[in-house]
Amino acid sequence: MAKDHFHLAWFLSQGFGPKTWRGNWPGSDVGRWMMPDLFLDLARGMERACFDYLIIEDSSNLPYTYQGSHDTYLRYGASTPKLDPAVLVPYLAQATKHLGLVPTLSVTEYPPFLLARLVNSLDHVTEGRVGWNCVTGSNDGGAQNYGRDRQYPHDERYDVADEFAELVTKLWEAWEPDAVVLDREAPMFADGSKVHPIHHEGKYFRCRGPLNAPRSPQGRPVICQAGGSPRGQTFAARWADTIITDGGGSVASMKAYREDVRRRAVEIGRDPDDIKVLFLAYPIMDTTMEAARDRRRLEREDAEKNIDMQLSGMSRITGIDFSKFDLDQPLPELKTNGHQSSLAKWIGKTPRSIVQSYASKAGIDFTGTIDHVAGMMQEIMEEVGGDGFLLFNGYFDRRYIMEVCDGLVPELQRRGLTRTGYSHQCFKDNLLEF
Repeated sequence: MAKDHFHLAWFLSQGFGPKTWRGNWPGSDVGRWMMPDLFLDLARGMERACFDYLIIEDSSNLPYTYQGSHDTYLRYGASTPKLDPAVLVPYLAQATKHLGLVPTLSVTEYPPFLLARLVNSLDHVTEGRVGWNCVTGSNDGGAQNYGRDRQYPHDERYDVADEFAELVTKLWEAWEPDAVVLDREAPMFADGSKVHPIHHEGKYFRCRGPLNAPRSPQGRPVICQAGGSPRGQTFAARWADTIITDGGGSVASMKAYREDVRRRAVEIGRDPDDIKVLFLAYPIMDTTMEAARDRRRLEREDAEKNIDMQLSGMSRITGIDFSKFDLDQPLPELKTNGHQSSLAKWIGKTPRSIVQSYASKAGIDFTGTIDHVAGMMQEIMEEVGGDGFLLFNGYFDRRYIMEVCDGLVPELQRRGLTRTGYSHQCFKDNLLEF
């Protein structure tokens, strides 16, 4: 496939939760948000458009950082409620044949053996289409739900994650590829000499192993990561097959971010082409530039009208209560054990100005006609060098699915920029195709 091709994926922001209940196109089933219907429509649309994968964001606590209460989060249905993403994966797999499916599973919430077994099982039943979004957990409320007072310090969380990823990889590979014999005459289902205990004894984890299931179709399923801090980038360069990032919100910073990841990969002996860096993009499209800009304007007006919703989201990911700051005074120097890369971009700006940009989540404004947005994506990828875009919309509706999957992507395909079919059965093989 041509080198100017780039990958497409979808970030299911706000996770397996309510999406359209405040929108202009709410649909007839807003009360059934916990059913998979909307997400099945999304997955089918993505497969029509030949996306690489769908990643399902998650967190497992009801946030309470903003004003010390969960009320704002519940009033807007923002960052909560969420159902377990692993439950959604089999439904999506039944509705598709090629799309990669990536649930978010935290190393601070799962025992390694349980996570390894779950992902291995999902990879088997999807015939090799599952990935793992490896996250470390940053909110103390989440830690308290699992019996700890607070999360590990930021950089130590990645030390935990390094050992965790090493351990689950050992478990996934504990059965040799040809361990299953299926010789009825012998009889021998599996050759015991090709199944190995791992006897892991580390700083944070102990595990005998082996996994009590054969090696899955991909062996080591695709690992996705989103570390934005220097320590997070080092972790991603070691383990990730695909990285999700906003890249700093400008073409120059996107290019610099990708080059830095590739440099780190080379330093630890990896082929940098084996890591696909996908940049977050939130396109708003309509039949005319004016109509698209009007939709973007309405979104920004809603963000300013409901500024507490935006501030609560900022509070959740940093662990800092932004209700305590004057909306029109620049933020002072702050420290967080949460998302350091997000906070770093906000220091020195006023909360009101942050909200105005936070509503669209990314610095590059993909607003316009389908032709205009496709042209922007083409030019940006040519400058950055690869590897693709991760589209998102925290509160999408069925109209938005069609605008992207049956409007934008066909234009990208017409330009020869994105795949028009799947060459392989397994997710990882499609991801590494170009």
